[in-house]
Amino acid sequence: MNKHTITLTIQKTGLHTNIQDTGRIGYQEFGVPSGGVMDRTAAATANWLVGNPATTPLIEITLMGPSIRIQGSAQIALTGANLSPQLNKGTIPMYETLTINKEATLSFGKAINGCRTYLAIGGDWQVQEWLGSSSAATTTPSTLTPDSVLQKNSQLKIQPRFFLPKRIYEVNLRPIYSDPAFIKVVPGPEFELFSPYAIASFFSQTYTISNDSNRMGYRLIGKDLKIKLKREVISSGIVPGTIQISNSGQAILLMRDAQTTGGYPRIANVISKDLDTVAQLRPREGIRFELKQKGV
Repeated sequence: MNKHTITLTIQKTGLHTNIQDTGRIGYQEFGVPSGGVMDRTAAATANWLVGNPATTPLIEITLMGPSIRIQGSAQIALTGANLSPQLNKGTIPMYETLTINKEATLSFGKAINGCRTYLAIGGDWQVQEWLGSSSAATTTPSTLTPDSVLQKNSQLKIQPRFFLPKRIYEVNLRPIYSDPAFIKVVPGPEFELFSPYAIASFFSQTYTISNDSNRMGYRLIGKDLKIKLKREVISSGIVPGTIQISNSGQAILLMRDAQTTGGYPRIANVISKDLDTVAQLRPREGIRFELKQKGV
């Protein structure tokens, strides 16, 4: 192994572990979802802690963590969900720069809070891109970015640039995950087509994240909204954070890998900042929506 190269070997994959970055921006008109990291703030913070640009790839880990052998001198950082990370079976802190001098094994234990952890490693990642991104996506064939879907014995190469002085992300800036989560939204394009009863029901109830939820979208369990729209809705553009109401009155919150068009009426859209919070919600946790006030 080249002493100047960091090598990552996946010894155990965990539940859902893959490479993500900031996504494929500018291709939605061709039907390609933007994709990318689910929690953009956590990912950007992890990259900052190791001196990487925010667009640098990193590893997104969901609920049950992998076991990763890291060979070579490296700086790493973990942010987002606390999945009880360990280095050589010793507990390590999150939200700060950690230095590995030669080699170590990173593993995870019990999920304490949150849903997704981000692992950043300082340097230039030697991974393939498609449309300017290395992100693995639910809707994109893995043959286009084969490095991004991590399997047992997968190896990744990273070329380190420099070591920086230890960084620690301020404790008061770190997220606090609550159940239920209170999420701000703005009215969707069809908001005014819903009855006052449906709108009141949407904002007054606590939804539960369904087990049938993934990077494409979260199905929300709650009281069905009585849909009596004033006119037909044609298939229109949607973005991550769009909340659609199905014909049966079920709410669906679209996430990073969602399709680019949809035919269900759009009652609201989660604001960008709070979409990071949504990304950290687990199945069976609660979510409530609040209408964002102008200027707030």
